[in-house]
Amino acid sequence: MSQQLQQFVATSGEAGITLQEFLAAHLRLSKGKAKELLDQRIVFVNGRRIWMARHELRSGDEVAVQKIMPPAPTKFEPRILFEDASLIVVDKPAGMLTNGKDSLEERLRTRQRLPALEAVHRLDRETSGCLLLAKNPSAREALVALFGQREVTKVYHAIAAGRVREDIREIRAPVDGEPALTRLELLDASPQASHLKLNIETGRTHQIRKHLLAIRHPVLGDKQYGGRFQPAGMQAEIPRQMLHSAVLAFTHPLTGATVRCIAHLPQDFRACLHRFRLH
Repeated sequence: MSQQLQQFVATSGEAGITLQEFLAAHLRLSKGKAKELLDQRIVFVNGRRIWMARHELRSGDEVAVQKIMPPAPTKFEPRILFEDASLIVVDKPAGMLTNGKDSLEERLRTRQRLPALEAVHRLDRETSGCLLLAKNPSAREALVALFGQREVTKVYHAIAAGRVREDIREIRAPVDGEPALTRLELLDASPQASHLKLNIETGRTHQIRKHLLAIRHPVLGDKQYGGRFQPAGMQAEIPRQMLHSAVLAFTHPLTGATVRCIAHLPQDFRACLHRFRLH
């Protein structure tokens, strides 16, 4: 999906009104619908993401609302990184669900004519990169076992808020009460953001996002965990959470062959690196 900004400037007569009231007036919405926009965290005041309905505006405040535009109808053309008789690895684009209605899984089932195709693991909607799917139940069972035995190498790239210290090489912190370990390497840093390479040895839900928040350097654009640590004045320029599954490697459980898939950094990720002068 593409994103556009609707922009407004608060007048002196609007000073002191709440953001919810301002949105309702300018977008011709009920207050309930204006609150829904705020809950989606797509509203910015002077470049900062604001979701508090009672936030009071001052004269001259610049208010921007991200308008999510549905993509033009196009033929679904997945980038296949590896495929054989039992499994397939694809480069999932950001903005697409792993499974469920109109998901990558569902579209691939139709396109590849594989009704039993099922994702072996999950990437968040806004996360791009390597995604492994099994073509039949027996293959899925064997691949799930590999993940459970921690025999799958998973390497991610992330752009994190702020300058991460170079001496932070790993994060050990429970996620949802379970032990979790993330190893990280600082690739580049500026005062506002850092480019990280991360290897997760456990696969807890939102592990990287929660671990980076734990060291006060959350993923840029992370609407759920990013909070107040995002760069001031630049949040509207970050299109999504900057997290990418770059490498997926494992020993094929049925053939014994080594499978190593690489998904190159997508254009929006590279553009964000450039915006923060990172390599």
